[in-house]
Amino acid sequence: MARAATSPIQSRLQTVKFEMPRKTFYGQTDIGLRRSNNEDVFVISPELGFCLAADGMGGAAAGELASRIFAETTLEVFATDPSEKEILYRVQKAFSFSNEKILEHVHQNPNHKGMGCTAELLAFCEGGFVLGHVGDSRTYRFRKGQLKQLTQDHTLVQQQIEEGLVSSENMRNHPLRNIILRALGLNRELTLDLLRGKTLPGDLFLLCSDGLTDMIQDDQIQETLSSDIDIHCKVDQLVESAKVAGGDDNITVVLVAIA
Repeated sequence: MARAATSPIQSRLQTVKFEMPRKTFYGQTDIGLRRSNNEDVFVISPELGFCLAADGMGGAAAGELASRIFAETTLEVFATDPSEKEILYRVQKAFSFSNEKILEHVHQNPNHKGMGCTAELLAFCEGGFVLGHVGDSRTYRFRKGQLKQLTQDHTLVQQQIEEGLVSSENMRNHPLRNIILRALGLNRELTLDLLRGKTLPGDLFLLCSDGLTDMIQDDQIQETLSSDIDIHCKVDQLVESAKVAGGDDNITVVLVAIA
């Protein structure tokens, strides 16, 4: 396992840990057991007050490139707009600029047609957070012993569940479970989910790619987050659990602990 704190953008099998007053960040991405490359990327930037996770799609190097475009664009957006009051705007801008850049890249490189990425961006302000979400990566909050999924998957199967056509029990093994309806790079008009909320001491926020949630159930995630171990051990354990379950995809896990 390679450990690095010098580069904010992490891919392949890497781990990074940072601490800031009242918040501890830790993340890891793993190529898994079935893939030849890692299209996941995560960023932890305590000095800018945010973290993100992205899962590329499109095959070959294109999916990884889309994830990195989102990561690099978000770093640029947050570094050039320091206003605390504009966090919601910065989150929106990070997604919209990334979407434009990915589409422009595909226009200039037609062989990368179909590339894109799902994305989670969690930005903190005094006493609260703003969360941007698109695709089937997820963000959870663990509070007072209970795990809550804050995001909703933008997939065909999730849409069918909402319409009563498919039961949630059949979601994990559904043959169409990987059809994504919303992601960066799919359409010129991006529909983004934005959530705002308060943070409380003891909260844990989990950002992850579907390489985790396709492999293990929410109750196993909750059990790991509730265990009396350090935050980095929780991340390591979640990644390892996904690999033990099959490791079919790249696995990315980011945890933020609120003190």
